[in-house]
Amino acid sequence: MSFVNRRDITIEWGDCDAAGIVFYPRYFAMFDASAAHLLAAAFRMRQPDYQRHFGIAGIPMVDTRAVFLLASSYGDEVVIESRVTEIGRSSFSVHHRLLKPGEGEGIEALAAECWEKRVWSMRDPNDPTRLRGAPVPAEARRLLGVG
Repeated sequence: MSFVNRRDITIEWGDCDAAGIVFYPRYFAMFDASAAHLLAAAFRMRQPDYQRHFGIAGIPMVDTRAVFLLASSYGDEVVIESRVTEIGRSSFSVHHRLLKPGEGEGIEALAAECWEKRVWSMRDPNDPTRLRGAPVPAEARRLLGVG
């Protein structure tokens, strides 16, 4: 079972467009931050610490897509649920679900979903200005609960 991180978010005024709903690029910023929170929670350390621990330069996003099902507005309290769904040799996929309170206690409505592909990256020893993919270590796979 893959590790799941849930993050509570309050929609802020600056997240919204002139119509008063979340401007879609802001969702991608929320999902990007949620990926960082997922990894920090799974690895039980902050990003600079896990980068040092695993000897990586970062985990850049190389592909993303989303679907938007329900609008969110200023002041809405939402939850982003994130998990790694697949790990390849040097990349992994993250699935985010943005949930809003639904009708009834404990019921959540799916408002948006996002899928990302990220690459476990290190500095290229021949050109430190460039990144290259590196194998995802067994420890990271275990902590993420995939592979």
